[in-house]
Amino acid sequence: MALSIRQATSADAQLLFDLITELARYEREEHSVRVTASDLRHQMQQEKPPFECAIVESDGKPAGFALYFYAYSTWEGKQTLYLEDLYVSPQFRGTGAGARLMSHLALVASEKNCARFEWSVLDWNELAISFYNRIGAKPVAGWTRYRVDPKRIAVAS
Repeated sequence: MALSIRQATSADAQLLFDLITELARYEREEHSVRVTASDLRHQMQQEKPPFECAIVESDGKPAGFALYFYAYSTWEGKQTLYLEDLYVSPQFRGTGAGARLMSHLALVASEKNCARFEWSVLDWNELAISFYNRIGAKPVAGWTRYRVDPKRIAVAS
């Protein structure tokens, strides 16, 4: 089984949408997907796309993806790589596809001189937590992630 990584292009919008939907189904949140393949295609064609995406393939077949973007650390004075989603389809789990994606992103972060490479994980996702522990990642103590939904943003403004 030969694994390879490639950067997604706008031609991959439908594939990316299908994988996002598969991820949402796995996380029991399929009803929460609002983005469309058309949205993704348009965003990926922008001069400054809001995200980048790596696709892992096994013998030429799509096996998963890692969607990421850059944030900025005021204390470090450098950009950081934030992994929004990492997903490997069930039939490709245990093949090293996830590890290849994470190695690829670590290399990207290094090449871009990022201060950090970080992400969040659902507290119930023991499979992912175990994987992250195996590759040497550590949870960040003392931080709790917050979110404001669009309705509350309108109220706050």
